[in-house]
Amino acid sequence: MSKPSRRSRGTVTVQDVAREAGVSAMTVSRVVNGGTNVRESTRAAVLEAIEKLNYSPNSAARSLAAGEATQIGLLYSNPSAAYLSQFLIGALAAARRAGCHLVLEACESEGAEEQAEATRSFVATSVEGVILPPPLSESAPVRAELDAAGIPWVSVAMGRPPARSLNVRIDDYAAAAAITRHLIDLGHRNIGFIRGNPNQTSSAERYRGFVAAIEEAGLDVKAMPVEQGYFTFRSGIVATERLLDRADPPTAIFASNDDMAAAAVGVAHRCGLHVPQDLSIVGFDDTSLATTIWPELTTIRQPISAMAESALNLLLARIRSHRGGPSDKLEEQVLDHELIVRESSAAPRAVGERRRREGSVGARVGEHR
Repeated sequence: MSKPSRRSRGTVTVQDVAREAGVSAMTVSRVVNGGTNVRESTRAAVLEAIEKLNYSPNSAARSLAAGEATQIGLLYSNPSAAYLSQFLIGALAAARRAGCHLVLEACESEGAEEQAEATRSFVATSVEGVILPPPLSESAPVRAELDAAGIPWVSVAMGRPPARSLNVRIDDYAAAAAITRHLIDLGHRNIGFIRGNPNQTSSAERYRGFVAAIEEAGLDVKAMPVEQGYFTFRSGIVATERLLDRADPPTAIFASNDDMAAAAVGVAHRCGLHVPQDLSIVGFDDTSLATTIWPELTTIRQPISAMAESALNLLLARIRSHRGGPSDKLEEQVLDHELIVRESSAAPRAVGERRRREGSVGARVGEHR
């Protein structure tokens, strides 16, 4: 809890409120912004903490005016709660170490005008710079509003950033190729792929890496079954059902994130398939979800928290160099990824045994739709 003297100066942060209420900073942000997906008991605890600490969402702006700290905004919207949670943890820790205030704002709409309006409102809180995690890092309306206001921004996980920008990412292409090679090395020759949301360039990079590894192995890319996903658990269910309902279902599935991979594991279990004996499934990100399902996921470890920290530090460096506004050139940090092999991937069953088991898979998929 903050000292009374600190609160009286109006420098209470969202982190202070979160600690007082015993919730996450993201939950505090949802309550402040009128979010509906918060339990009433939790909302009451947050509101009580806000009143007790005399917190105002603009308190960080007032402290900035007094010369106390730099105010960094984080505009977020992500369908994967696991990804967003790790990102916020990294950003909050980095802000604490850097001695700056981090102000969170949700932007749930996919509409261009709504995103632009949300950004204009955010700029009015006097943020000095903005971090844009995916998918908002790909939003042209958001970036245009920030540029018009002369507010520097840093994108995260943008596969092909603009020439004049700040960006932090991993090499999605190389990472996707590596995990595809892992499946090929195990002996899989019929590998299904679930695409990520088409509004994110990282989705295209991951598919491009998948294709490169398939061609490198001398396999026919056109023979590989591909379904569209949107980085959501639900879209992973639908895509997996379609893959398993094919006349020649894949022996392995590469889902473009852990949420969709977890959904694929659930569908496989529902259909009576053993993972990985009957069907290998791999994901991408290595969020907490990867180790909370059974079997634990083979996946690509994307250093999400470290990416958030790098983004904040890159943005602070630009702000504190007194070169605000759009970047003069692309400044990009590419962090390392890692292939994490766990229990969800293995060599495929012998062809004869697999064909016997595949005979009833299509029927089981249809029964549960």
